[in-house]
Amino acid sequence: MALKVGVIGNGGISRCHARGYKALGDRVEIVACCDIVEEKAKAFAEEFDVKNYYTDCKTMLEENELDLVSVCTWNSAHAECTIAALNAGCNVICEKPMAMNAQQAIEMKEAAEKNGKLLMVGFVRRQGNDAAAAIDFINKGYLGDIYFAKATYLRRCGFPGGWFGNKSLSGGGPLIDLGVHVIDLTRYIMGNPRPVTVFGATFDKIGARSHIKTTAWESETVVEKPVFDVEDLAVAMIRFDNGAVLQVETSFNLNTKSSSGDIELFGDKAGLTLEPFELHTECNGRIADISISGDNGFDFDRDFNREIKNFADAVEGKAQCIATADDGVELMKILDAVYLSAKTGKSVDIAR
Repeated sequence: MALKVGVIGNGGISRCHARGYKALGDRVEIVACCDIVEEKAKAFAEEFDVKNYYTDCKTMLEENELDLVSVCTWNSAHAECTIAALNAGCNVICEKPMAMNAQQAIEMKEAAEKNGKLLMVGFVRRQGNDAAAAIDFINKGYLGDIYFAKATYLRRCGFPGGWFGNKSLSGGGPLIDLGVHVIDLTRYIMGNPRPVTVFGATFDKIGARSHIKTTAWESETVVEKPVFDVEDLAVAMIRFDNGAVLQVETSFNLNTKSSSGDIELFGDKAGLTLEPFELHTECNGRIADISISGDNGFDFDRDFNREIKNFADAVEGKAQCIATADDGVELMKILDAVYLSAKTGKSVDIAR
C-alpha cells in the first residue's frame, strides 16, 4: 500500500519535495496539501494532482490519514506544524532551519519521540556527491587531522525579499537562511563534532538593497510594505569538542566582487575545497593542487529527490535517516549562540 503524503506550505521549496515524492512512483501518493494562501494550495494541488487542498493544517491532518508530511512553511510555523503532524501520527520532514530557536527544536524532537515517529530535517546538502566524496577522502586518511575549516555563503545582492527580511517570520537573516546550509554541511563532513564555544558578529550596514533590480533569489511571498529587520551579514568562529575551529561568513548583501559559496577543510596532511573539488597537499617536495575527476558536486533536483527517498526509506526501515532531529537541534544551538554573541559582544558557551 502506498504511503500517504501531505505537504504543508505550498511555496517554491514544496515543489522540490513534491517532485521527490513523484519520483518514487507507486510507493507514495500525495493526497493533501495546505497553505494559508488558498490560491497557492489550489495551484499546488492542480500541478501535482492532489485530491484535497486546505488553508488550515490541523483540518488537513484531521481529515486525512497520512504517513508522511513535508513541512515547507516559513520558519516561524515550522515548530507548530511539525508538532501537530507528529501528534497526528505522521512522520515528518521539516525544511531547514528546523525552528526559530533551539528550544522550539527540542520541543519538536520530544514530540517525535513521544509519538514514536521519525522527524527528519531538510539538510539537503548532505545528499550531494561533494559531501560523499569529501567524507570518503577524510575516512581514508588523505586530509589527516582536520583542525580548521571555512564555510562561506556570500551574496553581493541576494536578499530574497518577502518574508525573509521579517525577523518575526524568519528568525533572522542570512545566518539562519544560508549559513544553516554550510554550517551543517561542514559539521557533517567533519563527522558531526559537538560545538562548545561560539563567537559571532552580525551587521545591518546595507539593508535590503531592494532598489537594485535582480531576478535572483526572489521570494514568492509578496507583501505591500516589505520589512527588513534582520542582519545582512553574519560572521562567526565555532570551536568544537575535538579542538577544531570553523570560520563562517554569510550575507544577503555585501560589497564583494561576486557572490560565492564554498567549504574549505584544512588537515595536517592536506586541505580540501568543495567548489571546485580539489585536494591541496605536497608531492615530492613540492606544493601540489590536485583536481579530482568525476561528478563531485551538488545537484539541486537530484539531491532533493535523494532526500525524499531517504525520508521514505527511513520510515519503512530500509535506510538510516541522514539528517536527524538531533542534528537539527545541534544546529539551532549554534545559531542561537551566534546571535547571542553578536548581541552581547562576548563568546558564548553551548550548554549540554
